[in-house]
Amino acid sequence: MPGTISPLPLDLSTLQIPWYFRCPISLELMRDPVTVCTGQTYDRASIESWVATGNTTCPVTRAPLSDFTLIPNHTLRRLIQEWCVANRSFGIERIPTPKQPAEPDHVRILLAQAGSGGGDVASRAAAVRRLRALARESEKNRVVMATRETRLALLDIAFEGSSLDSDLESESMAVLAIVGLGESEADADLAVRPDRLNRLGEILMQSLSLEARINAGAVVEVCAAASSTSRSALGETDGIIHGLVKLIEEKSNSRAVRIGIRGIFALCLSKENRARAVEAGAARAVVRKLGEVETERGAAAIELMCRVEGGRDALINGAGGGPEAVAALVKAMGVGRAAEHAAGALVAIVSSSDSLQIEAVKAGAMGQLLLMVQGGFSDRAKRKAQVLLKLLRSAWPSHDAVSNSDGFLLQTF
Repeated sequence: MPGTISPLPLDLSTLQIPWYFRCPISLELMRDPVTVCTGQTYDRASIESWVATGNTTCPVTRAPLSDFTLIPNHTLRRLIQEWCVANRSFGIERIPTPKQPAEPDHVRILLAQAGSGGGDVASRAAAVRRLRALARESEKNRVVMATRETRLALLDIAFEGSSLDSDLESESMAVLAIVGLGESEADADLAVRPDRLNRLGEILMQSLSLEARINAGAVVEVCAAASSTSRSALGETDGIIHGLVKLIEEKSNSRAVRIGIRGIFALCLSKENRARAVEAGAARAVVRKLGEVETERGAAAIELMCRVEGGRDALINGAGGGPEAVAALVKAMGVGRAAEHAAGALVAIVSSSDSLQIEAVKAGAMGQLLLMVQGGFSDRAKRKAQVLLKLLRSAWPSHDAVSNSDGFLLQTF
């Protein structure tokens, strides 16, 4: 724009940050000063990183840290904020007041309010919503909440009622999905409880609330990801796999599609669930949504389902005879780590079909495969790419786009 003067870079060399405002570890201006048991103050991020790497002594005094509690130094933080405001002409921005992690006692109080003895349903649901807000707020809060006590309490709330569309239960499942389940809870408090497994299946298949179905699907995903025992139990339960397929088929809710794909992938990590997923129509549903969300997990789920009897045929028959499935997988090969799984699925699909090999070449598979063979992919991904290249060799002359690359391609083997 005429007359506009570009701002000059700020010269902060003459601005001296007071030494007591600097973190002794990073030597940077502290944004969230906290004091440890030795009386020394550090920036929270720096001291947490120091402790996380296995250090058990105070960086300055070298005295043992007998207590890892970090106490916010509010007085020093306010002084730093005042200093930032006083020096704003030098380009110093005022550091924001950090949100403190949730206190374990506060979490326990909210759990008690949300429990069966916490009053009417509305007040209990409000307490669960506050727990959900805390879990969404920060990773630090999720760490505080990721205890066996919290998970067991949430499981009890989530599966206590009979209504398929209970806000209280749905919200509890949402918190569980954020906080996660450990292997012990997934196995001992869900996988061996037919009543709870059947409840998940009923919600996924029958609930009129899409939000409730999504939250139930999210619980299935975190439970299936926790252990093989849980995956087996979930896969055997009526309604769960079909319910996840219904989520994938939702037309206007990307969150539902994402949760459904993640759940199918987690369940297909167990061999016995792959045939069940194919029978439920998961292969067809996932390939139709491939590339919209969760491309890597979607391609991986398709590859796993192609390994069982009927998987390849279900994929081809459910996607317009195969060309659409091939095109979707070739496109997925351009999405990071999804390339390996898409290539593996394509090997299964085109291995016995000359027409589908030609479709893969037309869709641009050759360029993607060359990138995989020569690019920064894993050895396993490169092996899959090489197998697919060999399969497609007979289709190269059938398409002009690759007619001049034959000699170069041969050099890759």
